[in-house]
Amino acid sequence: MNISSRFSVAIHILSILEINKTGTNTSDFIASSVNTNPVVIRRITGMLSKAGLVEVKPGVPGAKLAKDPGDITLLDIYNAVNVVEENGLFGVHDSPNPDCLVGRNIQGVIVPLFTSAQKAMENVLAAVKLQDIIQDIEAHEM
Repeated sequence: MNISSRFSVAIHILSILEINKTGTNTSDFIASSVNTNPVVIRRITGMLSKAGLVEVKPGVPGAKLAKDPGDITLLDIYNAVNVVEENGLFGVHDSPNPDCLVGRNIQGVIVPLFTSAQKAMENVLAAVKLQDIIQDIEAHEM
């Protein structure tokens, strides 16, 4: 199972809003770039708006970034689209057998490792700005 694609779609949306900031970024336009349904774009854009990353105005087509791309981290985006709950990246089975040596100890052993791994990933995401992604996208075009 992977992390929800909402995260990559949210990065895609925010990148296109910056790269095409002089154009009208409707959900139809963005959906054509993502190759998905405009409803998906509107739902994710709503999440990004609620998190203060995107500005949308009712009755006005298009959206724009609410912050400079250098002030938005991938962790901000990750958190905005509710990819996983806090310390919930790795699921742990609920009811191991308490009569088994492994069953009664497995959760106490692996949960701290899973928590550390999630924190490490979040630290990496916090170190990358949306501006870095946009620069990499533009560099790939050259």
